[in-house]
Amino acid sequence: MEAAECRVLSIQSHVVRGYVGNKAATFPLQVLGFEVDPVNSVQFSNHTGYANWKGQVLNSDELHEVYEGLKLNNVNHYDYVLTGYTRDASFLAMVVDIVQELKQQNSNLVYVCDPVMGDKWDGEGSMYVPKDLLPVYRDKIVPIADIITPNQFEAELLTGRKIHTEKEALEVMDMLHAMGPETVVITSSDLQSSLGNDFLIALGSQRKTRADGTRVTQRIRMESPKVDADFVGTGDLFAAMLLAWTHKHPNNLKVACEKTVSAMQHVLQRTIKCAKAQAGKGKKPNPAQLELRMVQSKKDIENPEIIIKAIEL
Repeated sequence: MEAAECRVLSIQSHVVRGYVGNKAATFPLQVLGFEVDPVNSVQFSNHTGYANWKGQVLNSDELHEVYEGLKLNNVNHYDYVLTGYTRDASFLAMVVDIVQELKQQNSNLVYVCDPVMGDKWDGEGSMYVPKDLLPVYRDKIVPIADIITPNQFEAELLTGRKIHTEKEALEVMDMLHAMGPETVVITSSDLQSSLGNDFLIALGSQRKTRADGTRVTQRIRMESPKVDADFVGTGDLFAAMLLAWTHKHPNNLKVACEKTVSAMQHVLQRTIKCAKAQAGKGKKPNPAQLELRMVQSKKDIENPEIIIKAIEL
């Protein structure tokens, strides 16, 4: 199926100013030829990393109401569902109901989920969503997801296992496959890179079942230069581009990840360069200056020059 007739239901945050959630996901998907139907789980003035923000939050009943509108017009037909940061367990439970219903209509529907729960700072992990979201992700969401993009901390939370080595990371990814998703990408880790401390390791694993019932697993490692800044919206952009590139390369996780991570790198390099120029010499860029240079990166998103290669494991 051409991406053109490929429809994505994207349930994520919306900000008036800047690029996180649906603002970070919609443009790249459209540029890559997808029809995107965004449901805005919040509408804020800007992301919450700024000094101030204002806005509204969509609750689970309101999500249900919007979905019912689509259903009444018989336009609730999708090839993909994409979800990211959510703060509310009942909202997440409603997402589960919607995805299950859409999967009953289209057994080929692919659900791409970024199970956003927390991260590590200086080796210490902490959750930045309410604790009651973990069991919903673990027991309800992950089993119906097809592609998940946790960071190392989130992968550890979902499996209850800590990762210290690449071998343990691969075991955790196998555990995640066993829970449901056929594609798992650990988007960032604190594993030591052979290229030095300025590089970040990401790992991917794709488990496919052949026609004869045998299973093949493709595993990859990627090492990308760390960009020294606190960007927001990078995970949302990553998941959207991974959706697009896995669609275009369904049996080649290596190429899909190379294109995703390379495009990501192009966007971040452009963003940091512009942010530093705006901030002025020796000054730390502020959140407004660090907003992803999305529109300026249109060509890189559309046709990324491969600057980061994946290694098959």
